Amino acid sequence: MSKSKNVTFNLPPELINKYKIYVQQKYIPSVSAGVKEALEEYSSRMDKEILKEEMLNASKDPMFMKDLSDSMKAFENVDQDTDREEEEW
Repeated sequence: MSKSKNVTFNLPPELINKYKIYVQQKYIPSVSAGVKEALEEYSSRMDKEILKEEMLNASKDPMFMKDLSDSMKAFENVDQDTDREEEEW
């Protein structure tokens, strides 16, 4: 398990109370665990949004698109061979 660092957040009382209810009802082991899970999910969602934005920007770059096209052509035969091998299974 990775080390944890103690941090302080200012959160609305309604949200804290909601998480305390989740703990009482045993949906989450602790308020901290619920906040950690929520932050991990938010971070994952942000990572996906950032990647999407970066890919959109890359798709507007002619050099990137040419390199991508060249790479796809270079591996076309390998992909076809792999497809044939999968059909044999």
